[in-house]
Amino acid sequence: MGKGQELWKTAKTVIPGGNMLLSKRPEQFLPEQWPAYYSKAKGCRVWDLDSREYIDMSIMGIGCNTLGYGDDEVDDAVRRAIDLGTMSTLNAPEEVELAQKLIALHPWADMARFARSGGEANAISIRIARAATGRDGVALCGYHGWHDWYLAANLGNAETLAGHLLPGLSPNGVPQSLRGSVFPFAYNDYDGLEELVRTQSIGVIKMEVSRNYEPEGDFLVRVRQLADAHGIVLIFDECTSGFRQALGGLHKVYGVDPDMAVFGKALGNGYAVTGVLGKRDIMQAAQNTFISSTFWTERIGSVAGVATLRVMEREKSWEKITATGREITARWQALGKKHGLPLTTAGVPALTSFALKLPKAQAYRTLISQEMLARGYLAATAVYTCTAHTPDIVDGYFEALDPVFALIRDCEDGRDVMSLLNGPVAHSGFTRLN
Repeated sequence: MGKGQELWKTAKTVIPGGNMLLSKRPEQFLPEQWPAYYSKAKGCRVWDLDSREYIDMSIMGIGCNTLGYGDDEVDDAVRRAIDLGTMSTLNAPEEVELAQKLIALHPWADMARFARSGGEANAISIRIARAATGRDGVALCGYHGWHDWYLAANLGNAETLAGHLLPGLSPNGVPQSLRGSVFPFAYNDYDGLEELVRTQSIGVIKMEVSRNYEPEGDFLVRVRQLADAHGIVLIFDECTSGFRQALGGLHKVYGVDPDMAVFGKALGNGYAVTGVLGKRDIMQAAQNTFISSTFWTERIGSVAGVATLRVMEREKSWEKITATGREITARWQALGKKHGLPLTTAGVPALTSFALKLPKAQAYRTLISQEMLARGYLAATAVYTCTAHTPDIVDGYFEALDPVFALIRDCEDGRDVMSLLNGPVAHSGFTRLN
C-alpha cells in the first residue's frame, strides 16, 4: 500500500467521505489500490505521493484541464497576478475583461456574472431566472450540482420513493417544502417536457445541450420554441461541454442560442472560475435579489480565464481535443471487435467513454483500472482529452489496453474475474438523465 492509500485512510477519519468531490474518491476507480493523491501534475502526466509517474488517460482534473496540467502561459499569468496581489478592497479589473471576452464569443449574450464552482454558477443562474420570470417551477435535464434547488428533484412525491428520479443522489437535508419545485425530463423527450410546461408553472428550462446522446432531429430547436412560446427562460448548462467542440459552448455547434448559459471547468484550465452569461433583461433581475460572495472577487480566477481563452483561441484547442477524442472512440470500437466484446461508446468526442454490455461490467471496469495502473496509466472507461494527449501518448495507451481486453475475453470464456482483482470492485456513480 502506497502513501496515497495510507493518507486516504486518514482522510476518511477527518473529512466526511474523505474528500470534497465524489468523482475523485479512490473507490470510484480502484478501492484500496488507487494512488488517491498527487504530488505533481504536468501535461497529461501525474506523480503520486510515492513519486510514481502515470499518464492520465482518465478524467483530467474532472474535465478542467483541456490545455493539459500546468499550462505555462496560464500559470505565468497567475504568478504575475499573485505578485500583484490577489485580493483587495477594490475590484480586480480582469473580471471586466473576462466578461467582455465571453460576451464577444456569444452574440446573444449581454452580461455576465462569475463564481468559483459549477454548482454555484448553476444556482446563480436559477436564482436570476426565477427572479426574471416570477415562476418557481424548473424543468431540468442533466447534472447541475449539489444545491437544494437541484436535489429537490429527488424528493419525489407522496406516492413514490424519494430518490427515484436521480438514482444515487440522496435528498437528505433538502427541505421537504421544495417538493414539486423541480421536474426532471429525459433528453430527447420533447413530449415529456411539453407536458410539464402544460401542467406545471414552469419558469425555467435548465438542461445540458448534450452529454451522452445526440439531439434527435430538431429537439433543441423545439425546446427553444417552447420556451419562447411560454415566456420561459432557457438555460444551457455548459459547465462540462463548454470550449470542447467550439470556442464557446456546444450550443454553437447546434445553432441554438439559450437565454442564459453556465460555463466552468475548462474556462480556467484548472483554476477556479465559472461564469453565467445571459440576455440583459434577464440578467438585470440579479439586482432584484441577493447574489454576492467574497471569493467571487479574487483575482486569480479571472486572470486564469482570460489567459485560458487566449491560449485556446490561438491553439484551436477544441479542434485538437475533439479529433483526439474521435480517434480514441474509434480505436475502442476496433479493440472491442478484435476481442469479441460487446462495447458501446458515448459522449461528446472530447468527453468520450465506453461501456462493456456484459453482466460483470463493473468488475471488468475495476480490472481495467488495476491493470492499466500497473502499466503506468490512470484509466477506467472514460477519457477526457486534452492537448497534451499527443498521438504517441494515445498509441502507448492502446498498446497497454489491448492485453487487458484480451484478459477480459479470457474471463468471458470462463476465467474468474474476481480471482484477478487485488481488491474490491469499484463503486458505481449516480445515474444521469441524459
